[in-house]
Amino acid sequence: MLRTALRNVLAHKARLAMTVLAVCLGVAFVSGTLVFADSSAAAYRAAATKNFADIAVTVHPKDPPPGAAAEQRTTVLDDALAKKLAEVPGVAAVRPSADGSATLNASDGTPLRAGKTWSNLAGAYIPGKDGRNDSRYPLTKGHAPRNSGELAVDSGTAAAGGFGIGDTVTLATDGPVMTKRLVGVVSTKDTRVTAGGTLALFDKATAQKLFATPGHYSSIDLSAKPGTDPVELAQRVTALLPADRAEAVSGTAQAGRQAIYVDTLTRGYEKLPMIFAGVSLFIGSFLVVNTFTMLVTRRTREIALLRAIGAARRQVVRSVLMEALLIGLAASAAGFLLGLGLASVLPGLLSANGDTLPDGPLVIGPRPVVAALGVGVGVTVLAAWLPSRRAAKVAPIEALRSAEQPPSATRSRVRAVVGLVMLVLGAGLLISLSGAKDASEKNLRDAMLGCAVLVVAMVLLAPLLAAPVIRLTGRLTGRLTGRFGITGHLARENALRDPRRTAATAATLMISTALVAGLAVIGNSTGQALDRQAAAGLDADYVISTRTTTSHIDPAAVQRVAGTSGVRTATAVTDSSLFAGGGVEKISGVDPATATSFMKLDFVSGSLKDLGPGRIAVSRTVAEKNGLSAGGQLNARIGRDQEFKKYRVVGVYKNNPTAQDALGARSEVQQYSFKPGSVQRILVRTDDGAESRTTENRLRSAVGNSPLLKVQDRAELVHEAAGTMGNLLTLMYGLLAIGALISALGVVNTLAMSVAERTREIGVLRAIGMDRTGIRRMIRLESVTVAAFGTLLGLAGGLFGAWTVGALANGAMADYSLALPWGTLLLVCLVSLAIGTLAAAVPARRAAALSPLEAVAQS
Repeated sequence: MLRTALRNVLAHKARLAMTVLAVCLGVAFVSGTLVFADSSAAAYRAAATKNFADIAVTVHPKDPPPGAAAEQRTTVLDDALAKKLAEVPGVAAVRPSADGSATLNASDGTPLRAGKTWSNLAGAYIPGKDGRNDSRYPLTKGHAPRNSGELAVDSGTAAAGGFGIGDTVTLATDGPVMTKRLVGVVSTKDTRVTAGGTLALFDKATAQKLFATPGHYSSIDLSAKPGTDPVELAQRVTALLPADRAEAVSGTAQAGRQAIYVDTLTRGYEKLPMIFAGVSLFIGSFLVVNTFTMLVTRRTREIALLRAIGAARRQVVRSVLMEALLIGLAASAAGFLLGLGLASVLPGLLSANGDTLPDGPLVIGPRPVVAALGVGVGVTVLAAWLPSRRAAKVAPIEALRSAEQPPSATRSRVRAVVGLVMLVLGAGLLISLSGAKDASEKNLRDAMLGCAVLVVAMVLLAPLLAAPVIRLTGRLTGRLTGRFGITGHLARENALRDPRRTAATAATLMISTALVAGLAVIGNSTGQALDRQAAAGLDADYVISTRTTTSHIDPAAVQRVAGTSGVRTATAVTDSSLFAGGGVEKISGVDPATATSFMKLDFVSGSLKDLGPGRIAVSRTVAEKNGLSAGGQLNARIGRDQEFKKYRVVGVYKNNPTAQDALGARSEVQQYSFKPGSVQRILVRTDDGAESRTTENRLRSAVGNSPLLKVQDRAELVHEAAGTMGNLLTLMYGLLAIGALISALGVVNTLAMSVAERTREIGVLRAIGMDRTGIRRMIRLESVTVAAFGTLLGLAGGLFGAWTVGALANGAMADYSLALPWGTLLLVCLVSLAIGTLAAAVPARRAAALSPLEAVAQS
């Protein structure tokens, strides 16, 4: 039986190729997604991780006491302390640092990695004992920065920015734009940089001035001699420090804190691809099951012959399982390699929208390997086991009478009952969630479970729905297909004659259509909601804002922007925190006389007329939370340095993202902002109210081309508001495009097997006069009919799922409402029908090439 299995594998090369292709694609889909998920999470983890392997203890300043000047934070860390720490028993080396962040403009003026919290590193190049080289940053070109006008960068930053030795580099840390001459290029092993970040190095005095205070450091790292306990060393160091101004933390403790932070940061990047990996596992597994079920069903007569010459049922089953195992192993290996290729190109495809992913190697963990074997071998063997058991139970003489046995009435009834039960459960769960309006993790998991149960129910019920749906579509398209005459009639009857085969052929296309349609509806609805949120409260044409919460805009830039050609008027906004009612809200400091010209404020009660020191306006959400109305009072404070005081509420307005949670007089909010007197946003109205690239460039020049600032029109604000949702949808659409390709190949595979099963039937048609063109047209029309059936069911399931799941989005997004993307849905229908047409090309040509006499003679 082993030799029989090997011969069966090699005897039918075309059948073998189609089966291996189906399994290979399913494996690639699953393993590639898992490798991409692991690699992305590892890249983000590396981008946010500082290596503490050779750091035993770090000394850093404590936060100053309330009311103390912020500059007091670093006045304790100086060269004298570093020298004292070097004499502590067990200390091997002392490495002081003056670290911060700096955003650079590339040679073309565009910011490098702007707005990435992990990527824009900066610090001091501090030579070691030799007085020339910093062991952390070995020089590869040029020399170290020696004065305030010089700069060194790492090799990756130099390549990304197009910099060469001697070039002028524009950059900013937390203030005005600076220009430095590039004098050196270094290498680094810091994963935060090698994962795609940037590194800028200054001379020690300049770095201390920028990131600490002159003559002082932001931290001091200590390495330990062999055999020294880091905890004991931290205790010795602590004894030398002023208890109220500095502290020593072991490298182990820092690594533990960092691990918690990185886990929180990267959790989403691990979960989101894994969600789709679960979906791809379902699609890939179903594709394999479908292919092998048809393969074994087609070999019913062959298996019956083995039974007739003495093979036992167990031997027949083992032979088929051995064949499935060999195919699964070969396809798993090929599919895993294909999945690696898929995982390697996905980051580049998903970074095309400008939001680049961290760089990093492919991470091949145990999950992708197990998944590849699970889909390729496990699912293939399982797919072969069920039909082989049914085939082995058929009496040899009965099986030899027909190439295909009709399904038993009992099995069909069981399938229908199970399908109906799952349909009720899935639809009921989704409908129950439609009233939740809460996008909690539990509800999202329940929604995904409901969608999965609903899809399985549709797959089980598809054979029962095939006949009525195809007859309905046949009536609707009768005039269109009537001109095909007998070939159109035969195509429709072929699809109706075997509902199981029709449902199996359309299943993968149905699943992909449902996913694409559902995501398209959710994406379109979300995009419109974000559009309304981003622009509803804005009456300005441009918004100039900071990229980070710690940076600010030079107040003098407001006048330069207002005087820019093409600008009608501009106003400044200062953002800060409002502590009230046990929570923290966002407050915008505005000029009461001009605010309504730049913000579309819809007041429920009161107005901005009386806005001023001691008086604020609040959003409806804040008002409801604190039981406020116009004329009421709120006990609050602005920023961390102000004492709590009573603020009179002069108005309550509908929620407005431009105005944020509360509005106050800019003269007051500026006193208590992160940097007193600073500005965080400039709202701009142009002369003609229209955005243009020329106006945008003028505005960038007015704010000094600072890489820390963003100049955005309405469209860019909407894109930014999409945030993670936009990236998630991009990821999903990219992977679902691959799913559509797999669906198309699945249709080709199943249709080719269907044609092979009907060799004698096609031979009879050729013998009674149907020409090759008619055969090809019949197969193509049958494929289009099946594709239309799968598309219709997929659209119905996708729209229903989007309607129910969309209610959860409404809980997290107040302006969310269902909006059907008619153009996208029409495109989905056309693409699905095109897939049906293209999928029939090879099977139709093969069927037309059959010789009538040879086809009729085949058994």
